[in-house]
Amino acid sequence: MSNGSFFSEPGRRGGTLAIVLAALIPVGFAGWLLWSSAGGDEGQDGGRGASGGPTMSSTSSPPPPSSPASPASPASPASRGSSSGKPLKGQVVVLDPGHNPHNRDHPSRIGRLVDIGTSKKECDTTGTATDSGYPEASFTLDVARRARALLQARGATVTFTQDGDRPYGPCVDERARIGNTAHADAVVSIHADGAAAGERGFHVILPKSVHGGGADTSAIAAPSRRLGERLLSRFTKATGSQPADYIGDGSGLNVRGDLGGLNLSTVPKVFIECGNMRDAKDAAQLTDAKWRERAAGGIAQGITDFLNE
Repeated sequence: MSNGSFFSEPGRRGGTLAIVLAALIPVGFAGWLLWSSAGGDEGQDGGRGASGGPTMSSTSSPPPPSSPASPASPASPASRGSSSGKPLKGQVVVLDPGHNPHNRDHPSRIGRLVDIGTSKKECDTTGTATDSGYPEASFTLDVARRARALLQARGATVTFTQDGDRPYGPCVDERARIGNTAHADAVVSIHADGAAAGERGFHVILPKSVHGGGADTSAIAAPSRRLGERLLSRFTKATGSQPADYIGDGSGLNVRGDLGGLNLSTVPKVFIECGNMRDAKDAAQLTDAKWRERAAGGIAQGITDFLNE
């Protein structure tokens, strides 16, 4: 140790550097901690929270661009108000309420004979009644009005041969002309029978294929049968009534060639005898408003089925 120094000059410089570095490292580390806590590392677990800037996480991806709105799907027929809710739109139905409540006041007029094509027959009759005095003419008007409401709700144009607003009639030949003039797609004449007590049920009268005088049903016999079959089915389901046990073969369908309302028709037409007013059990149904509503429903649905074939 020539000059009394413990280190040589190079050693002294290395020691000094080591001392400086040792002093600077803690200071730098402390500064880094202060900078980090102030939010200097943008995006690390919370972004710029204190500064009010964006707060997107560094691990999050940017939101995808907004997708263009999908075109509205086509509206369903019902939502468009299409004809699906009006199955009889454009169809013409004529309802023929049998007889007239005022016929009894005009015996000479309804008793005169009119031409029914193959022969002559009374203009009209008073119809029958229950033992309690409920008239067939009142029954037929009530059921026809109920059926009209149902058919109109389905879009049909409904015409009556009479609505209790005539002094009598109309006569059977005029009843046929009303349906023909209207170019009806279907005509139903509504009646109730006056058979003997104990005979029950309803039946549908179909036009016989006749050709003579002013009568020619050759073109309407087949479609009228289809109309009658639809009525038979729907009336049975709606009312629970059974085909008459006293007419024909018990099928509920009866073919006749002696009714002017059928003989003179040039459009599909049938009669429906809704029950026997002279039988106590049938009469109890015919005089029940709820049963008449079901009867009207059966008639309306039978017509609807026929026209939608």
